[in-house]
Amino acid sequence: MSTFKQSLVTALSMFGSAVFAQGAGFTALAPTQKDLSEYKGESRPLLVFAPDPEDPDFKDQLAELRDASDGLLDRDIVVLMDTEPETYGKLRTALAVDSFEVVLVGKDGSVKLRQKTPVAARLLFDRIDEMPMRRREMSN
Repeated sequence: MSTFKQSLVTALSMFGSAVFAQGAGFTALAPTQKDLSEYKGESRPLLVFAPDPEDPDFKDQLAELRDASDGLLDRDIVVLMDTEPETYGKLRTALAVDSFEVVLVGKDGSVKLRQKTPVAARLLFDRIDEMPMRRREMSN
């Protein structure tokens, strides 16, 4: 099995099937993906980069996100994971990621948060809830 598939299997096994049944978007980031245009206006991509699927920060981040799945769904967050630096993924390269890093991209396509340590769900949600687009979403 390729490392890419192993990363995906590891990530999927860390999440219960109930999270996926609810529609939470957790997926491996393809090395060939060069931009996030498919999400613009619809979702807030949360990119989680790690040196490998066994990285402690990666595991901690996934656990934090798993426990906050309802908040992810409510805020249209799609989690994209890249645990294979050796594939030189286009987004990893474009963002010059060299270790563990979390990058939140808004629905407008701009980077809203970039952090080299796991992000607490509360911090993530607070940052999103302060955004003008999110405020409009909550008022509708």
